[in-house]
Amino acid sequence: MTEFAALFPDEVVTKAHTRLVDAPGLAGKLALITIDNGHDHTRPSTFGPGGLESLNAALDEAFAADPAAIAVTGKPFIFAVGADLSGIGRITEREHAHMIAKTGHDVFRRLTESKIPTFAFVNGATLGGGLELALSCHYRTVSKSAGMVAFPECFLGLFPGWGGTQLLPNLIGPDAAVTVIIENALSQNRMLNPKKAHGLGIFDELLDSPDFLEESIRWAVRVVNGEQTVSRPEIDRGKGWDDAVARAKGIVEARTHGASPAVTKAVELIELARGNDLDAGYAAETEALADALMSDELRSGLYSFDLTQKRAKRPAGAPDKSLARDVKKVGVVGAGLMAGQLALLFVRRLEVPVVITDIDQERIDRGVAYIHGEIDKLAAKGRLSPDAVNKLKALVTGSLDKAAFADADFVIEAVFEEMSVKQKVFAELEQHVSAEAILATNTSSLSITEMASQLQHPERVVGFHFFNPVAVLPLLEVVRGEKTDDASLATAFKVGKQLKKSCVLVKDAPAFVVNRLLTRFMGEVIATVDEGTPFEVADNALEPLGLPMTPMVLLQLVGPAVAQHVNETMHAAFPDRFGISANMQRFVEARKAAVWTTDDSGKQIVDPEVAALWEQGDEPSTTEQVRDRALNALAEEIQLMLDEGVVAEAQDIDLCMLLGAGWPFWLGGITPYLDRAGISEKVNGKRFLDPGVASVSA
Repeated sequence: MTEFAALFPDEVVTKAHTRLVDAPGLAGKLALITIDNGHDHTRPSTFGPGGLESLNAALDEAFAADPAAIAVTGKPFIFAVGADLSGIGRITEREHAHMIAKTGHDVFRRLTESKIPTFAFVNGATLGGGLELALSCHYRTVSKSAGMVAFPECFLGLFPGWGGTQLLPNLIGPDAAVTVIIENALSQNRMLNPKKAHGLGIFDELLDSPDFLEESIRWAVRVVNGEQTVSRPEIDRGKGWDDAVARAKGIVEARTHGASPAVTKAVELIELARGNDLDAGYAAETEALADALMSDELRSGLYSFDLTQKRAKRPAGAPDKSLARDVKKVGVVGAGLMAGQLALLFVRRLEVPVVITDIDQERIDRGVAYIHGEIDKLAAKGRLSPDAVNKLKALVTGSLDKAAFADADFVIEAVFEEMSVKQKVFAELEQHVSAEAILATNTSSLSITEMASQLQHPERVVGFHFFNPVAVLPLLEVVRGEKTDDASLATAFKVGKQLKKSCVLVKDAPAFVVNRLLTRFMGEVIATVDEGTPFEVADNALEPLGLPMTPMVLLQLVGPAVAQHVNETMHAAFPDRFGISANMQRFVEARKAAVWTTDDSGKQIVDPEVAALWEQGDEPSTTEQVRDRALNALAEEIQLMLDEGVVAEAQDIDLCMLLGAGWPFWLGGITPYLDRAGISEKVNGKRFLDPGVASVSA
């Protein structure tokens, strides 16, 4: 494996150690293989060439001992989280990719084809190849505290390639397998908890964690001795399989529009698994995985993953954490929907008193009732205990008097998006709060510096721009005004982390990052419609990218009035690039919420009222022209933002678009995509990312 291992010079080799265990009641020894990379739970065990070689050697030792049973378990809190992908960017030969795919199959399959009963004692996080290792065993137990269980591969532009697409459908049925392999992965990488995974049939037994290993061994002894029966469902290989594959194709088309070949391949492999022929299935997985490991989509997905797992946890330009102050009470100005979402997030994550205020008691009461209602919904889903419900509700109060903020350490406003209104709110707050209390604004486009300009202490004003829905989208743009000091900024980053958001430091520039790019992008598409391009042509032009929604659906989600307000802000700042559409203005004034509606047959059509008010020219663009125009505009705007220092580097723009705009992981962020497509050099004369930096996406 020397040449193979050379591709992974940074591999933290996962060792597999075999020991023979006395198991009361078992006629012989139990060979227990423990997977451990020598680090604590913060660095999970993965399988690179060295790890697979070690596991293979441990299996040699186990089989040589001729035990009554063989079991695999992991180090504390971790079973295994899959392949070591650190060297993927260095693989330039398909034969090496093929070797990786085949080696994983060959090693894991030894457990499947063993004449000796094999068990997986899943004691901790189990992802990707780790789950495939568990599935390769004959029987599986799982600890109630195991944490994450998932196949995240499709999220990254890959698919389970060490047996997952073949073993899982034949264990829990094709429909449930489609949910785990495809639907969950494409739903923001949704994970299973041990109870849910056990309920699906992935694991045979769910055990308490304090004595999990001992209980697993006792359970295994009962299975070997025939005292414990393990039932498996009968698999429908007829219409049920057809229906599952059809559902999978529908999910893939809706989520990726065919832009992620590996996800499409996952559907094909699940369809192939109907024959339950591991020789054919594993051969197909090996060939497909070798192709996927050489693909741009995987390298792009790994670049995205690296950003969200590493850069997001160490925000570029953030002040020293030691400067941050504690936040023991939070104030929220406003009691509307956004304010309610913010208050709910703060009270859940910080568990400190949160007080909301508004212009009349009725609004306040309605706001508090909304927050209490959302807490009740969380309890109904089993996510909060009765004691937690009572505690959180007691922490939320309302007041007409802003003097209630006197002892607040952090106050955020969520009022009407107008500069004069926000300035007035901050001026009123400054009369009541301490000089060190943070004044944060959730503005989506207005200047933080101007908002703070009339205050005695402008240094404590920060932008704290969340994305809707607040509880779901992980991005938080932390905006530094011209006079914001390091202590206030450090406190903002500390609070953002406590809220479990991924924070990106942004310069005080119009619309910051995500809204600026989306507004430019949307403006170009709408301009083509104004010029005469049919709505359906313009709206579907970006479909080959696999974006989460079309421009007109995005407009509906954001709200035409909000989008138009942001565009007006951008037009005032950059009139040469951000135009004002008279058609959009009429659209907003008519209070239309969407371009699209459905006719009596359920077919999507342009709302006749929208068609009537929209005055189009006679210079339509083709699908390709709309797409080129929009992408060229994005490339231009990103370079201008980097020149202005809106963020530290292009990677921060990618991070913002991934986490705030739903830019697909398999595109690798927006700048690698523009580099790869040649648009960056065409528009700006250079790439955004150095080939070395973006080696996984080029």
